[in-house]
This record gives sequence, structure tokens and C-alpha cells, in this order.
Amino acid sequence: MKEEDVDDWPRLVPELLVSDFGRSVLFYTQVLGFTQIYGRPEDGFAVLDLGGAQIMIEQRYPGDARDWVAGELGYPYGRGMNLEITVDSVKPLHDSCVACGARIFLPMEEQWYRRDAVLLGVQQFIVQDPDGYLLRFSQPLGRRPVGELQ
Repeated sequence: MKEEDVDDWPRLVPELLVSDFGRSVLFYTQVLGFTQIYGRPEDGFAVLDLGGAQIMIEQRYPGDARDWVAGELGYPYGRGMNLEITVDSVKPLHDSCVACGARIFLPMEEQWYRRDAVLLGVQQFIVQDPDGYLLRFSQPLGRRPVGELQ
């Protein structure tokens, strides 16, 4: 990353601790289509991007001074949280996840969520990564007035 790109850094980039760095890099890049922006493989660290959505993955080293874990960490990691990632086309990602045998947590669905007087439509599914983090891939379908039939 060039120094002039610092102003373009995203405001929020989740960092996910992983149990097997190599396995996670393969899952995110080969199954989900993320691009590795940069990494420090010697540290088990990488920054990944999918259409502007970025995450960091880092090998967990229990007992390390920088092992920032506030409580017991066990599978599935990220309990109670899912990361929604907006994509242009959700079906190819879903097909790739199914083809590799990834655990689909929420099957593909169309859902309309109310935001004030408007319904926002999405086609979405949730997959678990190798450590159990929930990734919700969402393709926008448009807007409707709240009173319109779904």
C-alpha cells in the first residue's frame, strides 16, 4: 500500500483470529474470492478485500503478549456476531461455498427489511468460515414502499 493511500483506509476493518492461517487464507481467497492486499505470512497475518469490504485475519498464538482475547475463545469463533458483506452478485459465492462443502448457516433467501417508510430488499445467505465466523453475503434488490406487497 502506498503512503498516499492512507487517506483511503476504511473506517472499520474487523480482525478475525484464526486457528489455521493457511486454511483460512485459502478459504477466503479461493472459495470466497477475496484478494490479499498485503500480508505478513511469517506472523500469520493478512489483509483481504472483496469489492471494498476488508477484513484482517491473524493466526492466534495463545499466551502471546498481543493475544487480545477478552474471554474464553472456542469454536465457533465470533459467537453472536455476523459480518454482512455487500456484493454485486451473491449466487456465484453461494455456489462456490456449496461446491467446497462449506457449512451454510442460513440458506439463500430473499428478505425485505424496513427502514422507516421503505423496504430494502436483499438476496442473502450466511456461511461459516473454517473457524465458525458467520459471513452474511448480501446482494441489494432495491427499495419498495412499506405498504407494497412483498
